[in-house]
Amino acid sequence: MILIISKNNEITTTEVIKWLIVMNKKFIRVHEDEVFEINTLKKRILLKSYRNQFFIDEISAVWYRRGGIVFKTLNYQNQAIDRYMFEVQHWLIDYVIKSLEGKRHINKQSNSHLNKLLVLEKAKQIGLDVPPYFLAEDMEDVIIDQTIVKPITGTPIVDHIQENQNGIMYTSVIEQKKESSFFISFFQEKIEKDFEIRSFYLNGKVYSTAIISQNDEKTKIDHRRYNSKIPNRNVRYKLPAEIEHKIDLLMQSLDLNSGSVDFIKSADKFYFLEINAIGQFLGMSEACNYDLEREIAAYL
Repeated sequence: MILIISKNNEITTTEVIKWLIVMNKKFIRVHEDEVFEINTLKKRILLKSYRNQFFIDEISAVWYRRGGIVFKTLNYQNQAIDRYMFEVQHWLIDYVIKSLEGKRHINKQSNSHLNKLLVLEKAKQIGLDVPPYFLAEDMEDVIIDQTIVKPITGTPIVDHIQENQNGIMYTSVIEQKKESSFFISFFQEKIEKDFEIRSFYLNGKVYSTAIISQNDEKTKIDHRRYNSKIPNRNVRYKLPAEIEHKIDLLMQSLDLNSGSVDFIKSADKFYFLEINAIGQFLGMSEACNYDLEREIAAYL
């Protein structure tokens, strides 16, 4: 039985499930609004929610896509007992999560969020080229039109920044300096690119796509500023074997067996930008005929 941890209406999950059905593989899909109780039955651990129940020893493979398994915890009136039982429940939940993550898996709930700064340091140690960067709370060291600013966080989306509206933080070029100080921010040298590369990593294999974004002013700095009227061209691309090997080393060092890796191609260099452990891949899969949904289903 395959356990899929996802969110309601997550399209990528649904596309992979279509292949699981074709392959006649049994699966359970867990959504973010489920709360599980941990029970035991005949010496086996049973997880139960309002819509799913399964023994953990029934699960042969786990795909963590988004969200996470949420567990019900009990509270006690006696403060000392409550503290003690909080620890008991913590370690029981920890055991269940680690037991599931110890099975054949794609991604893990426990390391789905990466520290961008630590990833950049690790990438440099492995030998990947990384654009020079620094942290600052003022613009004293910023060079106008040659420095970009981007989020430190892995998720650039700000929920409910205004009523009924979310916001997204794009990579931007600094065009003028601000005199005032601000919270510590991430600055990086602007690299003149030939094109961008999005690579999807899955269990040692690298599937890459060249994103021809530099010819459009709207997408020149950040291809996520999609131009729906004139979309960027996305074409299959093969990274040098040395770069693919370093990607493999980097992902293994981070205990990741899947994720999206971003690069900039500039002259004869490939500059590493970041990793999204739970990256989108449907667009590149369709554009480049990689059939990644089938690859994931087959592995599970």
